[in-house]
Amino acid sequence: MKEGLSPKTALCIVYVAAMFTVAMDATVLNVALKTISQELQVPPAASGVLNVGYLVSLAVVLPAAGWLGDKWGTKRTFLLALALFTGASTLCGFAGSLTSLTVFRVAQGIGGGLLTPVGMAMLFRMFPPQERAKVSRSLVLPIAVAPAVGPIASGLLIEHLSWRWIFYAHLPIGLPALLFGIIFLKEHREQGAGSLDVRGLLLAAPGLALLMYALSQGPLQGWASPAIWTTGGIGLILLAALVAVELKAKQPLLDLRLLGDRLFRTAGFVAMFSAAGLLGMLYVFPLMYQNALHASALDTGLTTFPEALGLMLASQLVPWTYPRLGPKRVIAIGLLGTAIFFVMLSAVGSHTDPWLIRSLMFGVGVFLGHTVGAVQIAAFANIPPASMGRASTWFTVQNRLGPAIGLAVLSGILAVAGTDAMHAAGDAEPDIMAYRAALLGAAGFLLIGLGFALRLRDSDAAATMAKRVPVKADGEQSAKA
Repeated sequence: MKEGLSPKTALCIVYVAAMFTVAMDATVLNVALKTISQELQVPPAASGVLNVGYLVSLAVVLPAAGWLGDKWGTKRTFLLALALFTGASTLCGFAGSLTSLTVFRVAQGIGGGLLTPVGMAMLFRMFPPQERAKVSRSLVLPIAVAPAVGPIASGLLIEHLSWRWIFYAHLPIGLPALLFGIIFLKEHREQGAGSLDVRGLLLAAPGLALLMYALSQGPLQGWASPAIWTTGGIGLILLAALVAVELKAKQPLLDLRLLGDRLFRTAGFVAMFSAAGLLGMLYVFPLMYQNALHASALDTGLTTFPEALGLMLASQLVPWTYPRLGPKRVIAIGLLGTAIFFVMLSAVGSHTDPWLIRSLMFGVGVFLGHTVGAVQIAAFANIPPASMGRASTWFTVQNRLGPAIGLAVLSGILAVAGTDAMHAAGDAEPDIMAYRAALLGAAGFLLIGLGFALRLRDSDAAATMAKRVPVKADGEQSAKA
């Protein structure tokens, strides 16, 4: 059986399973925070440390992920990260206090921070550029379905079992993927990985962690808070110093020279602003639907779920549209169409037909799914295999910063606009205009991404659009029609 299974198929199976459980974890916890704080007898605000601990630990290990995969081997690093994430998830379910739960969430963050860039490097080394459009079909589950399933599954598990099951649920996915990977994955090490860039790590790890902390906690603590200004400022100073250090290093931890490739640089910015817009919308719209339009949490989850179905459809269409239209048109049309749908979502009200809203969400998935798929295919077109580990690390860093920036800005819009309006009688009522302004802000992020997308050149990504050339019986090559 082992000999009969293609290495490419084995890698896709393990990657999809691992990314599914990590992506789902990002959305299951928020629904359960209130229940967790009640059972552990802590104030609701205190439970926010669970998200902060995960986010900061992820940011600390993320810069070293590419080097670790190159040095230790991508199979070993990926499976150790998956084992850590799955084991820590199980321990979260057994936690008896907020302190122990936070410690296990930190361990989860370490595993999750390593999985994405190492897994991405494995994929792009295994599949040549001309095959990446087709493989994108199998990667839609972690990208589209898992984040949408998370809140629904979390609500059902909490209602019928316990909040602990949102963590136990990772075990039946992570453990089989781990065992399957041990048997079927192939090891890969980069001979030129070199020694660890210690100076880069000492600047990148705390710099990213402090900046991510400031971006995530600014909306909660207030942007005028001394703690936010201090952590954010120090984080930016460290990252500025990192740029100077890495440009001089022979083997930098974060290879900024990769940004010299126009396609990789531009696609990275498109991905960052697309993520800021999408995750920002998925944060603001459920709040508007529940608080201002008075829908239940379950109705909200079911209403936003068609976005995942649209992404799934887009993943099947991208291998056809990408080589015919080219990455520039696919990405630009996707961003423009999604921005229009965001504007339409901002106009919904209490009398809007729920099926119209679901149709709009489906449209968001179809259009933005094309953008996400095309960006991932094109971004790494000119990156050599030896640099793939560091390239995937840098790409992942940008994709983590995007949602953090998006949530920070849109939360700021909500705070400035005010989510409550006072009536003449002195009663407070949710102000839907604040949420609408934030959704327009999410559309603004997509338009910024569109500006970068228009600078793309299809010729730079020619390798990803190459058609296979079949060989005739007489040995001559002929172009495929």
